[in-house]
Amino acid sequence: MPTPTKGPRLGGGPAHERLMLANLAAALFEHKRITTTVTKAKRLKPYAERLVTFAKRGDLASRRRVLGLISDKGVVHELFTDIAGAVANRDGGYTRITKIGNRKGDNAPMAVIELVLEPVSPKQAVVAEATNAAAKAAPAAEAPAAEEEVVETEAAETEEAPAAEAEAAEAEAAETEEAETEEAPAAEDKK
Repeated sequence: MPTPTKGPRLGGGPAHERLMLANLAAALFEHKRITTTVTKAKRLKPYAERLVTFAKRGDLASRRRVLGLISDKGVVHELFTDIAGAVANRDGGYTRITKIGNRKGDNAPMAVIELVLEPVSPKQAVVAEATNAAAKAAPAAEAPAAEEEVVETEAAETEEAPAAEAEAAEAEAAETEEAETEEAPAAEDKK
């Protein structure tokens, strides 16, 4: 947890700062991105990320802690269902701050703070999807594999084991190549 800052608290007292951060966090979770000053965005980042961490836990105690800070039940529900599911594989860094220049009226530095909801990296998402598909296909492929083992044992009895093993290895290699070519277009369609 970051150390508290010294001096004025965003132009008010500590209670006003807590309320401002809670309202900014609620707006961030509702709209997924908000425009505010750089100072407020930097103060909001650890606050919002802590709430997302509570949401990833997903238990009743965490929901009640977040409801103690954000009073809008609809926003808390969205945080626990949609946002927590989208960042389940992410270990931190749930928000991103982008500076956008100064405000026209008072020349205050402005920034956009947004939730990072995309996967950790596209390549890792594709690899995870491929491993899941391979795990689902493995039980279906076990039945033909059992038949191949019976054929191999019969071939071993007739002393043609090396040729049968070579054929089985070639068949398995062909099956894995077919599975990879079928999964690759499916992964590209989702991008």
